[in-house]
Amino acid sequence: MKDFWLCFVPLFVAVDAFGVLPLFIGLTQDLDRAAVPRVLRQSVITAGAVALLFLAVGSAVLRLLGITIADFMIAGGTLLFVVSMSDMLSAEKSRRQVDPDSLGAVPIGVPLITGPAVLTTSILLLNQHGVAPTAAALIVNILIAGVVFHHAERLHAFLGKAGSKAISKVAGLLLAAIGVMIVRRGLTAILSP
Repeated sequence: MKDFWLCFVPLFVAVDAFGVLPLFIGLTQDLDRAAVPRVLRQSVITAGAVALLFLAVGSAVLRLLGITIADFMIAGGTLLFVVSMSDMLSAEKSRRQVDPDSLGAVPIGVPLITGPAVLTTSILLLNQHGVAPTAAALIVNILIAGVVFHHAERLHAFLGKAGSKAISKVAGLLLAAIGVMIVRRGLTAILSP
């Protein structure tokens, strides 16, 4: 159970459901209300399938390419840091034109729910804690994102624009700190005899 929670917290931060909430609302606001549940299902299924597939084959791909875990930790930690800084420092994200039939899969499922931060974090957690706790934490966090998006309008009304933005920035700061920690561990692994 301890391993699950050690996987759950970094993945909760990486998924950043509350940070993605304003984007979800913006992308779905012009849709027919009856289409939103279909988009929501499509996004959760796509995000879960991509995350679990990467969890299953990600390590094998790394081995095939000759990338060590320490290398991936440094690259992944740097990527997490850059992604979090980009999100924290960026102005309001511009709205993209999207196809309503694939909106749930792309961009909501991938890369908004399961993006670089989730993939990097999951492969690192897999090597530290094993498949079962990492997969369980991934599934639970993606389902939490689904629940958050299901209640999108109510949560956005409750939090307001400023509250949603504040939660997103705090999550970004935590993600940056996790990125720095992962780089530190990767460097330690390379430099230790």
